[in-house]
Amino acid sequence: MYPQNNINRQSKLPYYQQLYEILRGKISRAEWRSGDMIPPESELIDQFKVSRSTVRQVLDQLVKEGLIYRQRGRGTFVSHPSLEQAMVHIVSFTEDMRQRGFEPSTIVVTSDLIPAPDEIARKLMIDPGEKLVRIMRLRLADGEPMSIEESYLVARNYPDILKHDYAAKPLRETLERDYGTRLVHAKQTIRAILAMKEIADLLQIAPKSALLFIERISFSQDAIPVEFLRIYYRADRYTLYNELIE
Repeated sequence: MYPQNNINRQSKLPYYQQLYEILRGKISRAEWRSGDMIPPESELIDQFKVSRSTVRQVLDQLVKEGLIYRQRGRGTFVSHPSLEQAMVHIVSFTEDMRQRGFEPSTIVVTSDLIPAPDEIARKLMIDPGEKLVRIMRLRLADGEPMSIEESYLVARNYPDILKHDYAAKPLRETLERDYGTRLVHAKQTIRAILAMKEIADLLQIAPKSALLFIERISFSQDAIPVEFLRIYYRADRYTLYNELIE
């Protein structure tokens, strides 16, 4: 056995495997805790006297396993435990993260009006080409990108809805408080997809990384389809589950 914090030059184990076990051990023993920034590549190279390619190979593997994540321009951090989300109730991202003890934040990527594509028009029971409100938001927990949400609403039902700042307050709260619309039930589909470059860049993951993709239609208390929602979840940060009974 080699020391837990050093590379054993006499070991038959390759340096890559030894360094992987050392860094993974620091995470599993909580020497590096969730949210901690790990040393930069140059420091790891100097400390363990290994090549840059070895360090990168190990870090890439830890990213794939969801143990660490990279933030462009900031560094590499220890991930929070994977978040489980039950597919039972309609819960806003803000509520969900606060219940888990994380600080939620939102960046509005797009906020505009578009003509309704045929597919979305059918789901919202309107004519193709009718004006839709489109709001695309990047969702973060403790500063870490977690998911992207694309919301589509029928513009004529919600005049001036784009005047609100959805980085500061939830869309669902605005619908209920300002327009008297409560989202009471929803229908959704879930599938696995690979991240397109635009989505990957926003989530700060590699293109073609695995995503959990949800398409959801939410209905009001009057059984009217209100919102068509697309959600792109980082698969390394989310586990979705249902509880089934006989």
